[in-house]
Amino acid sequence: MLRIEKLHVHYGGVHALKGVSLEVPAGRIVALLGANGAGKSSTLRTITGLVKPTGGRILFDGQDITATPASARVRAGIAMVPEGRRAFTNLTVLENLLMGAYARDDEAGIRQDMDRVFQLFPRMGDRRTQRAGTLSGGEQQMLVVGRALMSRPRLLLMDEPSLGLAPNLVRELFHTINQIHREGMTMLVVEQNARAALRIADYGYLMELGAIVLERAAADLLRDDRVRKAYLGLK
Repeated sequence: MLRIEKLHVHYGGVHALKGVSLEVPAGRIVALLGANGAGKSSTLRTITGLVKPTGGRILFDGQDITATPASARVRAGIAMVPEGRRAFTNLTVLENLLMGAYARDDEAGIRQDMDRVFQLFPRMGDRRTQRAGTLSGGEQQMLVVGRALMSRPRLLLMDEPSLGLAPNLVRELFHTINQIHREGMTMLVVEQNARAALRIADYGYLMELGAIVLERAAADLLRDDRVRKAYLGLK
């Protein structure tokens, strides 16, 4: 579904991505791992069109979208759950979810997807008239995942979904991510919690200093000595 070929990104004099290539097959979860500053978020932001690459290309369903505006990529079926939650804090839960459907005009489908979000995250249904800024951090993360789903994406990009969450909420969130995947969603997940990400992923890539340095089936990465020592805290 998604293919990145030899992607380069510069921020001024900083070479942030250095020839990154990866694939996300339809119906799969791919994990993108690495330390802070490795280039993971830059990769996602370039896929969404928020950052313009200086080289390489991005293919979505075989179509070159390298120069396609970000808004058109949303309409094509790419949605992102950004790092740091970034809910619209002055809007209610319901208004936040409707913002996720801003490019749609199928009212019946929007209502159906809203009901599905409330099934996935019952607390959002209970708090639908509450302002997002008054929610807990975990509830805000549920909200931004639901907001992304409201665009009815075919590819869901997730940037550090477990960041700052308590362990019990991390388990709950990844259970829901896996549930969404089982319903057919294709995902590219950037995550510092390598163990949690690799347990639900089919395949994984490891980034260091703007480049892919290792790629394998997720189960193999969990057993890889380099990954176990550097990212799983194991010997």
